[in-house]
Amino acid sequence: MKIALMDSGIGLLPTAAAIRRLRPDADLVLSWDPDGMPWGPRTAEDITQRAIAVAEAACAHEPDVLIVACNTASVHSLPALRARFEPDVPIIGTVPAIKPAAAGGGPVAIWATPATTGSAYQRGLIERFAEGVAVTEVACPGLADAVHHADEDAVDAAIASAAARTPDDVTTLVLGCTNYELVAERIRAAVQRPGRPPLMLHGSAGAVAAQGLRRIGVEPAPDAVADTTLTVLLSGREANLPDTALAYEEGRFLQVVSPVR
Repeated sequence: MKIALMDSGIGLLPTAAAIRRLRPDADLVLSWDPDGMPWGPRTAEDITQRAIAVAEAACAHEPDVLIVACNTASVHSLPALRARFEPDVPIIGTVPAIKPAAAGGGPVAIWATPATTGSAYQRGLIERFAEGVAVTEVACPGLADAVHHADEDAVDAAIASAAARTPDDVTTLVLGCTNYELVAERIRAAVQRPGRPPLMLHGSAGAVAAQGLRRIGVEPAPDAVADTTLTVLLSGREANLPDTALAYEEGRFLQVVSPVR
């Protein structure tokens, strides 16, 4: 069993770690685009062109499924990716977890890249799943890039900026970019208001990992023997996990469980 994941940057790490915990026996291919990221400020056409190139590199390794562990690419490029690779390789997208977030009644804030915020796709999810719920879309310019480069000061500045634009009465926050899940607790600390109920965070990694397994008819088996490979592709070039990935718990976990070989 081989599962590939793609993203603009290291935001694929949370989903990859979730898969590794569900199926320690799965070979993983991680493909991202340091030469072209961040994708958030790019046009939809440019994002799709970059996404197809990253997917091509991953699919050259003949995975059983390809997970698009990137909200921006999923919002803008899923139809093109599916047209290019399916039915040979099933494509699983990642969308903001608006449905479970809105189920709690809100108010809800959605943090996402500029390319995802205000997109027709995200607006459609809000209209479909959050009718009657107060929803605020918060663009987070620079946050995905700062997380990707493990730039602590830039992460703090981007989080502070987005938190300042998030309504004080928000009870639920959607992490609408996979990179943000790597700094989820820092986001929680910045948005949580004194005297307010604990803030609920909704990411996508666990649900997307589970959907990837279901798509290929595989059940979770967390006790399976971990004798697997990890292939890392940086804009198509085979490499080790970079130091920026190892700055996060998820990257260190993947390196220990299945080092690149």
